[in-house]
Amino acid sequence: MAVLLIFIGLLGLVVGSFLNVVIHRVPAGISVATPPSACPNCDVRIRVRHNVPVLGWLLLRGKCFDCKEPISARYPLVELLTGLLFVAVALRVSIPDLPAYLYFTAIGVALSAIDLDTRRLPNAIVLPSYPVIAVLLTASAAWQRDFWPLLRAGVGGVVLFAFFFMLATVYPAGMGFGDVKLAGLIGMVLGYLSWRALLIGSFGGFLLGAVVGVVVMAVRKGGRRTALPFGPFMVAGALLAMFTADAIADGYVKLLLQGLA
Repeated sequence: MAVLLIFIGLLGLVVGSFLNVVIHRVPAGISVATPPSACPNCDVRIRVRHNVPVLGWLLLRGKCFDCKEPISARYPLVELLTGLLFVAVALRVSIPDLPAYLYFTAIGVALSAIDLDTRRLPNAIVLPSYPVIAVLLTASAAWQRDFWPLLRAGVGGVVLFAFFFMLATVYPAGMGFGDVKLAGLIGMVLGYLSWRALLIGSFGGFLLGAVVGVVVMAVRKGGRRTALPFGPFMVAGALLAMFTADAIADGYVKLLLQGLA
């Protein structure tokens, strides 16, 4: 198991390095395959030895090797975060489920960063993820010969998409259609796990967004119009539900029973 976790962690670092390319290029409509990565300031191609996740940035001391311009610390942070999340997910789900949830984690990191930068959740990432996740979850269900979670995933995706669609229709200024499309993906991956995960993850994003929104308004002295993209909170709520849904549900039931006693 330790060897597998080390491999998953290293894979996460490599995927995180690729996600940095996705985060930078997809909103600009640039291919993620070509041209090779280069310094945005001097346009010199990044050397292979400097492309090693996290270590490359540390080796360069956060500066371009050629022009000495600073390299954002977000690059190694995205790589490190992806590696850590990959390990955490590997500890949470079964091996047959792992490809689907690692994929969701990866696109979740990319979409969160893009939404923070541009207030957009690009169709180029969200829409192809529907068939990818559907195929991966179907393969997992077939491998385990248990198709009930797959049915739950379908119901979860439809219900959460419909719920967010209703919210966006009623109050379009408060939610974009990108959030609606992301909701369907979240409903699929959480529904596949359990009804508990689906319920808690569905509302976890709203709770996290409300808490952070209050803090931001207090610190920045902003008003209600202080812009906060909702996508990162949706992803964070989904990941939180993956790890804590059972504990939260059991704790709630326990408190409820104590209150009735």
